[in-house]
Amino acid sequence: MRKYDYILVGSGLFSGVFAYHAMKAGKKCLVVEKRDTIGGNLYCEDMEDIHVHKYGAHIFHTSNKKVWQFVNSLVEFNRYTNSPVANFHGEMYNMPFNMNTFSKMWNISTPEEAKAIIEKQKASVKGEPKNLEEQAISLVGEDIYKKLIKGYTEKQWGRDCKDLPSFIIKRLPVRYTYDNNYFNDLYQGIPIGGYNVLIDKLFAGCDMETGVDYNENREKYNALGEKVLYTGTIDSYYDYCFGKLEYRSLKFETETLDKENYQGVAVVNYTDRETPYTRIIEHKHFEFGTQPKTVITREYPADWQEGMEPYYPINDEKNQSLYQKYKELAEKETKVLFGGRLAEYKYYDMDKVIESAFKLVEKEL
Repeated sequence: MRKYDYILVGSGLFSGVFAYHAMKAGKKCLVVEKRDTIGGNLYCEDMEDIHVHKYGAHIFHTSNKKVWQFVNSLVEFNRYTNSPVANFHGEMYNMPFNMNTFSKMWNISTPEEAKAIIEKQKASVKGEPKNLEEQAISLVGEDIYKKLIKGYTEKQWGRDCKDLPSFIIKRLPVRYTYDNNYFNDLYQGIPIGGYNVLIDKLFAGCDMETGVDYNENREKYNALGEKVLYTGTIDSYYDYCFGKLEYRSLKFETETLDKENYQGVAVVNYTDRETPYTRIIEHKHFEFGTQPKTVITREYPADWQEGMEPYYPINDEKNQSLYQKYKELAEKETKVLFGGRLAEYKYYDMDKVIESAFKLVEKEL
């Protein structure tokens, strides 16, 4: 009999949810994590008594009551509501696109006026939108697209909006009310004490090895466990035998400022093409901080290359058909399970990661 029931490769949210349920079911788990920290991209670093989202802003939101009850059974959440602001050459606009945005953009006050302008501008798109540019114009018209979507999105994805699939922009709520809540979900917030509190609860009782690349020590770890749950990039698991999947990456510049309040909101998107970063995060505002200093992070998009962190899968046809080949290999495995954003090559919000992990828990445990 082997020492562990499961070797969990990666310590992100998917792995954590599975670990929590496996431990409750009496299973022994070893977590093997490439980084020196656990929690995947949820990891927070303490700076100036502020929980700094080291790998980009994470706001938990869901309409799935089961998911919300699960995370709240582990840690209490605050009332943070995501209300980012867009900066276009110094002009400030509320996000998502709502009556506050339209009022500022066109100096109007009623939903009727906003609808009339948008409907007129939308008419330039004929039939089903074929790409992100057409999808955006069909939702909010050309003015909003040009000032608040085009530059930001092209920086983020590293390609022209005409070459991006339309579904990316469907995640942006559009509303004819004065409502700056970015998400439409029933529940949202940030764990009180930061995401590390949640991660520690999920992996409680597991053995842990950090700073270890599973793919370079595969035989050793496979011999220790009955089964493996792999949450890394699926193409690297198969030594890129069909070729490499593509990702977008991010670079972060974090700075401590000797002032109490830098931008007055957690997230400011820079929507012009000329500003090299896509947004600035001021971390204290996620938890209504009153610390004497503040910590900000400039977020830059980056072309992913070997050794960089893969953040966003590029869900175009070429990459999807390549992923399908790897998925077919994965489905033939009897001792290896795959799950999470990288192994499933999906652009997941956190609640969707948990839902996916729940499905594996039901099937496996």
